[in-house]
Amino acid sequence: MTVLEELARLSDERFLDVYQSLSENGFGPLDLQVAESLRFRPKAIKKLPMDKRAKRARWIITSQGRTELAYELFGTYLVRTKNALVTGFLDATGIEHDEGMIEDTESGTPDPAKIPAAIEKLDAEFDSEDVTLYLALCAEQWPDSSALQEAWKKRAGANSTS
Repeated sequence: MTVLEELARLSDERFLDVYQSLSENGFGPLDLQVAESLRFRPKAIKKLPMDKRAKRARWIITSQGRTELAYELFGTYLVRTKNALVTGFLDATGIEHDEGMIEDTESGTPDPAKIPAAIEKLDAEFDSEDVTLYLALCAEQWPDSSALQEAWKKRAGANSTS
């Protein structure tokens, strides 16, 4: 549920930024689902402004509780546009990966002792919203890691008051 909670905290403008950053050839990342929900032909969706498509995509995710869709959207955004954030955290906490892609998600969890320093380093280098979004993904990925759950909850609580 953490990625859905993080989605609920994002402003419409921030979600639009994420959505637009993943567009290709004028199509947003969830435009096929958006077209289906509006009963548009897939190519006709391009006639709808991107902000309307993003709003509908967000509605699809939240109204249907599509955690996996939110996780995929945010994960793709971070790997494509903030890869150094992803790889920096994984390297700092001892998780094996290939350019940010974790081959064996069952083999281990981030070292709890290394998480605070990793977050501190990421905060110094990246936008706090991106770091918080990534922590939501990590908390979803490793639900049994109390250190990650606590770090994300602390961040999420701090961000909801700002």
